[in-house]
Amino acid sequence: MSERKTSYLRSVLDSIPAYRPGRRVVGPDGRSAKLSSNESPFGPLPSVRAAVADAAADLNRYPDPAATELTAALARRFEVPEDHVALGAGSVGVLQQLLETVAEPGVEVAYAWRSFEAYPLLVGLSGAVPVQVPLRGETHDLEALAAAVTDRTRLLFVCNPNNPTGTAVREDELTAFLDAVPDHVLVVLDEAYREYVRDPRVPDGVRLYRDRPNVAVLRTFSKAYGLAALRVGFLVGHPHVAEAVRKTMVPFAVNHLAQAAAVASLAAEQELLERVEETVKERERVRGALLADGWTVPETEANFVWLRLGEDTLDFAAACERAGIAIRPFAGEGARVSIGAPEDNDAFLEVARAYPRRN
Repeated sequence: MSERKTSYLRSVLDSIPAYRPGRRVVGPDGRSAKLSSNESPFGPLPSVRAAVADAAADLNRYPDPAATELTAALARRFEVPEDHVALGAGSVGVLQQLLETVAEPGVEVAYAWRSFEAYPLLVGLSGAVPVQVPLRGETHDLEALAAAVTDRTRLLFVCNPNNPTGTAVREDELTAFLDAVPDHVLVVLDEAYREYVRDPRVPDGVRLYRDRPNVAVLRTFSKAYGLAALRVGFLVGHPHVAEAVRKTMVPFAVNHLAQAAAVASLAAEQELLERVEETVKERERVRGALLADGWTVPETEANFVWLRLGEDTLDFAAACERAGIAIRPFAGEGARVSIGAPEDNDAFLEVARAYPRRN
């Protein structure tokens, strides 16, 4: 049977790679340390598991499409009006909803690069023109990002802390940047890793957005709250932005179990943040050990570290894989290594210590 051209498919699909999830590998001794997806090493709290089990009794019913209880809980937690909150299936889902609200042919969407790898994928699918602004010193070059704005620019992403480098921009430079961005551009502060930030100079976007109608903030329950499997993300922004994002959400995208788990997680937030503190301590331990071994590791405010490996990236990832450790390589650039359980971090450090570096 001859192959026929499927002309009904969008041509943009030929140039957009599929999203690559973090891999899991198994070493010869059975070790399997997944440090490739920035997941929490901790399972759900007992109270969250109980809430999910109770909610499972209603799986024959559709979830609340407005996520009323979760929206109210988020509004209380962040001290914002309920109409400033919008939800989606993870922060990636909210990203896609945002693009559906602003993107159309000819519109430009700008972001730092390298940054979150879903940005070019989702921008390309939206039909907008992606504008990538190179990092400077492994972090955002906000002056260059502001200079990239044209009359066609509709949206700017600022990933803070940045994925995959872990670096974060400080309040003085971020507020200067926000003041320089014209009103016709929406600035989205992607703060998926906000709970891991310990540098007091790194601002909380929920505080910054309040008197800036063209600023919105993305957060997620996937990382610090440990609900990656349930896909809950949310936006905090002014009503005209939040309402548009709610309109573009696929109906019932945030399922019933996810809503119950997120509400229970907010109720147990102090207990969850104690776990986050353990991850932060491990992050500092891992970075300190790498620095002591002669690696160059930028300061990180997330739950991962970044190694600039250049042409050695895939070889280093293969060395980790042989030891049963999955990391996230970006060919020709570097590798992102999530902070996991202490024993997994130790196994990674053993590989890094033994790896023959060229510089």
